[in-house]
Amino acid sequence: MSTPVNIAGLRQHAQRRLPRMFFDYIDGGAFSEATLRCNEVDFDALALRPQILRDVSRRDLSVSVLGQKQSLPLILGPVGFAGMFWKEGEVAANRAAAAAGIPFCLSTMSICPVKRVSASAERPVWFQSYILRDRGLSKALLDRAAACGVTVVVVTVDTAVSGLREKDVANGFRLASRLGPRAMLDLARHPSWCWQIAGRGMPLLGNFPAETGATLMSQSQRITANIDPALTWADLAELRTNWPGKLIVKGIMTADDAERALDVGADAIVVSNHGGRQLDGAPSTISVLRRIVERVAGRAEVLLDGGIRRGSQVVKALALGADAVLLGRAYAFGLAAEGEAGVSRAIEMIATEIDITLALMGFNSVAELRAAGLDAFEKTEGRP
Repeated sequence: MSTPVNIAGLRQHAQRRLPRMFFDYIDGGAFSEATLRCNEVDFDALALRPQILRDVSRRDLSVSVLGQKQSLPLILGPVGFAGMFWKEGEVAANRAAAAAGIPFCLSTMSICPVKRVSASAERPVWFQSYILRDRGLSKALLDRAAACGVTVVVVTVDTAVSGLREKDVANGFRLASRLGPRAMLDLARHPSWCWQIAGRGMPLLGNFPAETGATLMSQSQRITANIDPALTWADLAELRTNWPGKLIVKGIMTADDAERALDVGADAIVVSNHGGRQLDGAPSTISVLRRIVERVAGRAEVLLDGGIRRGSQVVKALALGADAVLLGRAYAFGLAAEGEAGVSRAIEMIATEIDITLALMGFNSVAELRAAGLDAFEKTEGRP
């Protein structure tokens, strides 16, 4: 088996190691997956401008996010069920992020509980949350996170209903209350995964009480059904009033919604279409980023996710005004392939590509790149 040299290589390793239902959960998107594809393809329309014979001997990839300096313009975004990709996967990812000097955001739908993950590294974790119909359960989740030292909450707001991911339907993942014969046979074909993950029984979601379900599948069904489809800006404003820490709103795709998020007190927004997993046919995140940045006009930090597989894509997002980007599938593939080492490898791959891209563009730092803005791009049809 060849050593992976990029995220695509980690994806191939992950595909070999994982049962199909879990690989497809990471890899798949909604309906025809048009938005999933656009998230990656639309980066290619942007041509970078090289500048030669410039002293680029002292490069600095650091940025500041929410008042905290970090070594790279990267954040490990929330990925549900990460503990099913590798034993204690959320702990492994958090440790890799801490070692790289970047934040890790724990998904509500994690296998490891927030207390365990928070204790696994010195750097505080971020916590991703939904607003549930059961407001008492929502409050309990945030209270528990705060008690574990969480000061940054990322509220996902683009899941009024769950997007239909046809690969998950075919696999029975998250739609059935228990595994069927086909899924059980697939698990049996991956003995090393079974031994590591399910050797002592199938894990459960770590942040929810036992009454939410006796199996991972039934828990997932019940929590997904509990996400409030009647959620409004007033509910977000109420959460802002009650949460004492930093608030990030994830799922913004229009300038108008960005401004409304700021009006209710968001400290940052994430330009996100949920990785193409919700509204299929929505635009790519990179294609709407500049309009949102212009409307926000420095009043809050703007983060971006969706389609990041290469350092050059990170560079393009930063040049268009993003303060940093969130990695999702990119690090999940590394986690599924090699655990903590694979996450570290994914971060290192993208960081190396960012560094090389900046140097060949004639920039010494992310700050110089962001100051250049649109001048970082060639004047072609693909220029934003």
